[in-house]
Amino acid sequence: MKKPWIIGPGILFLLIIILLLSAIQKPPGKRIEEGARETSNSEMLKKGGVSNTDEELIQYYEGSLGYFVKPNKEGNYPGVVMIHEWWGLNKNIKDMAEQLASKGYIVMAVDLYYGKVAQTADEARELVTALNEEKALENMKVAVEFLRKNGAVKIASLGWCFGGGQSLQLALSGQELDATVLYYGSLKTDPEKLSVINWPVLGIFGDQDTSIPVETVNSFDSSLDTLNIENEIYIYPGVGHAFANPSGQNYAQEETEDAWEKTLAFLDKHLKK
Repeated sequence: MKKPWIIGPGILFLLIIILLLSAIQKPPGKRIEEGARETSNSEMLKKGGVSNTDEELIQYYEGSLGYFVKPNKEGNYPGVVMIHEWWGLNKNIKDMAEQLASKGYIVMAVDLYYGKVAQTADEARELVTALNEEKALENMKVAVEFLRKNGAVKIASLGWCFGGGQSLQLALSGQELDATVLYYGSLKTDPEKLSVINWPVLGIFGDQDTSIPVETVNSFDSSLDTLNIENEIYIYPGVGHAFANPSGQNYAQEETEDAWEKTLAFLDKHLKK
């Protein structure tokens, strides 16, 4: 009969030390900062999966692949130029393009960074700093024409954060649109500059956003009213910048869902009627 193998206390202690060392010596992965994670707004907002859309990466502008999404049923649909946050054209924006297309829109989610996607705030800051504003405007204008060529009669722009500011810049550039939507994007309040807009504007903001103070939002709202530009400006109490980004520390789910419902109602009202 074989004797059972018994581990002595000295060997047992050595094995424990080896296991502890292997656990603490694992190399750390690359840190993904809040806002760059792959949690998507679409996952937070949609009930069930989006399965009624067709998607493709397509070159709509020289050197730039956009995410083009449309309903998979033939029909005449309005179009939306969707503009990413300062992180770039990431999964969150692609998922939101699918979510919007599932509601009966053809969507071109543009890429103003030409394939680059930031993983940290420092990387995002570098990409924004390097942005050529004239080229970015041309990029978005070409996206508008792309949607027109694909059957969109009415077209809006929609963006978050950096993309919200770009959505307004597109409206101020002289590009004809049918609606403009911006989530907490940088604003222009000079009535003379805003006077080129002759279509409805939807603005979504938070009253704790230190980068876009309530006073600036109110001034923007007042200028639109003075110019008789139809507008819906919402300032959500108790939330800060980028509150609609589910991977950020300011994420507010209830306000995000309400803002998205307002966005869909606004687009339906001005693009589908």
